[in-house]
Amino acid sequence: MNSWLTRLKQATYNTSFMYSLRMIIAFTGTAFVPYLLNCQLYTIPLTLGVVAAGLSDIDDRFSVRIMNQIYTYIGFFITAVSIYLLFPYPILFAIGLIISCIGWILLGSLGRRYATISYGCLVIAVYSMLGVDLFENWYMQAGLLVIGAIWYGLLSTISFLLFPVRQVQDKLAQCYSSLGDFLFAKSNLFDVDMTAGSYQQSLIELSMENGKLISIFNDMKTALLTRLKGDRGQKDTRRSLQYYFVAQDIHERADSAHIDYQKLAKIFEHSDILFRFQRVLSLQAKACKDLSQSIMHRQAYNHNQRFKHAFRNLRISLDKLRAEQQYDQVWVNALFSLYQNLKAIDAQLRNVETERHIKFDKAKQAENQLKDDDLKGWDDMAVRLKQHLTPESVLFRHAVRVSIVLFIGYVFVQLTDIEYGYWILLTALFVSQPNFNATKRRLYLRIVGTLIGIILGYGILYFIPSIEGQLLLLILSGVLFFELRSKQYAQATAFITILALINFNLDGMGFAAAIPRMIDTLIGCALAWFGVSFIFPDWKFRRLGRTIRRSLLAQCNYLSEVMNQYKNGRNNGLNYRIVRRAAHNTDADVASLISTLATEPNFDPAQKAQAFEFLSLNHTFISYIAALGAHRDKIEDQEVLQLMDQALDNIQGALLHDEVPDLSSQNMLNAVRQRLAQQNDEDHKSLIVLQQLSLMFSILNQLSQLKQNLSHERDQKSTELASL
Repeated sequence: MNSWLTRLKQATYNTSFMYSLRMIIAFTGTAFVPYLLNCQLYTIPLTLGVVAAGLSDIDDRFSVRIMNQIYTYIGFFITAVSIYLLFPYPILFAIGLIISCIGWILLGSLGRRYATISYGCLVIAVYSMLGVDLFENWYMQAGLLVIGAIWYGLLSTISFLLFPVRQVQDKLAQCYSSLGDFLFAKSNLFDVDMTAGSYQQSLIELSMENGKLISIFNDMKTALLTRLKGDRGQKDTRRSLQYYFVAQDIHERADSAHIDYQKLAKIFEHSDILFRFQRVLSLQAKACKDLSQSIMHRQAYNHNQRFKHAFRNLRISLDKLRAEQQYDQVWVNALFSLYQNLKAIDAQLRNVETERHIKFDKAKQAENQLKDDDLKGWDDMAVRLKQHLTPESVLFRHAVRVSIVLFIGYVFVQLTDIEYGYWILLTALFVSQPNFNATKRRLYLRIVGTLIGIILGYGILYFIPSIEGQLLLLILSGVLFFELRSKQYAQATAFITILALINFNLDGMGFAAAIPRMIDTLIGCALAWFGVSFIFPDWKFRRLGRTIRRSLLAQCNYLSEVMNQYKNGRNNGLNYRIVRRAAHNTDADVASLISTLATEPNFDPAQKAQAFEFLSLNHTFISYIAALGAHRDKIEDQEVLQLMDQALDNIQGALLHDEVPDLSSQNMLNAVRQRLAQQNDEDHKSLIVLQQLSLMFSILNQLSQLKQNLSHERDQKSTELASL
């Protein structure tokens, strides 16, 4: 009995299993309740209501969750009724389609809750077009769609009440899993056999992993913030908050660069020291993965005992390097700084579950705050909307693009009277993404998935003619669609196609709908491709230079805050975490933009090479700042403090104002190098400052020149294209 209860408890910890169970119950209700009531046609809108509600579901605290659901149901009902009432009047319908589409998408500028609600309403709009002839009364389809949504919302709310911190813990587990991936990528920089090309590729991969991690951190912060507003004293939420801060601190230390790794590999290529550093980083990456699993399965994390042995041998190797005096002490000192940083990461992992980290210390309340990005009132709403009323806004371009695509699709359906033509609009809506690369990828996956779904759907309708059997497969298809939609889009498309064919078969049109579904999918994909390629195409409005400047400004602000803490003492308060987050967010924006631009047509190969070179150096520069941040503490050496002020002025001048480094900059760099050579080991903090400033100045000219080249060339080309 105890064994059975243990397995049941473990099953409840499996988020994927519990989510699938919820969807099984939801689709079972929409499939078999109408069957038992002999109202089988009701299954179609009820099922589509569950699908739309599932796509609009958002994690939030209880009170906000209820309000979100109420807004969603009202939006669904108004949208469905509007479709029914305007459907007989094509001109009014077309005008309403354009206005409502733009309005719903721009509503997403107010925040993620509004973005998901508006997306759900767009989906309901197209679903209502598909079923507008199913019922005579204006309220029937709208009411059934909303009832399906309410049914899903009820199950979602019950799940939330049973497991209120499940979403937070899952996101926390994702944080540490992604942190592990980042550490694995960082360990590749200690490969002694790397070439110049493989080194740059490793840096690019590290930057991409950093972007993924920052995105997960942002999601985690949003989930924590809404829980903290709902219950400021909840133990599990406070515990998750401390885990989140620990993850951020580990990331700052892991992202630190105390040395030029490429030069390091050449200097120590015949020593065991780099292998030992790589080994420790790999162990720490594995430890983050283990911690992620512990969080996910609600188990205690046990720190690997191999760390003690690995660090002891690493310290012995470092002491031998220092004693032999075979290598420049600057390099050896940098290795010791790196060793101390890895020891600090080890301490964070080893103590992550101790009371010292979990307990909320009121004395440090200022260091346990998160920035609230929610709406502050009507004025804030107006400001956010106004910011996106320009073609420079990605959201605005996407809103106009999708509305025109849907309008063209609607006109095409009206002129051709193509069978099941509103699938064209549904396909275009699902496939259209804000950027060219994401849309192009979805086009292929949508077509392949639809084709597979039609083939399987034909087989199901032919070999399983019974209504009961088809309803069971409808449930299975719906569950698999939601399980795979964010992981395997082609497979998810196949299952939603099967669900659609079974739904149509309930009206006796399953076989007849299959081929039109494929044709409509191809037309919808063609319209989506046309939209993303010719209606406000992204490459006409992309400002690589602007994104680069934002990133460099954020990095300079980060550096300035770090230097202030060397003057005033270490402080993990909100302001420090805001500027650090902004620096990493903009670095991730640069990585995302460059990787996207590289896939777009007519991107100059020479500029592409420069862009990826900048990406590598940009992340290297923020890594040098992160190393300063990881070791920040108050120092008293006035000469070093003065040097830091002068360094900040020179760095800001070069990166923000395109100032050419003058003689004073060169003299300062020489003074830094001379101070490094003369510095004794007792003043470790000053040594690290000098070391990191030297590293920053070693790439400053190259970074500034790349910034000027990319900003000038890309912005000039964008201006020319936009004027065509």
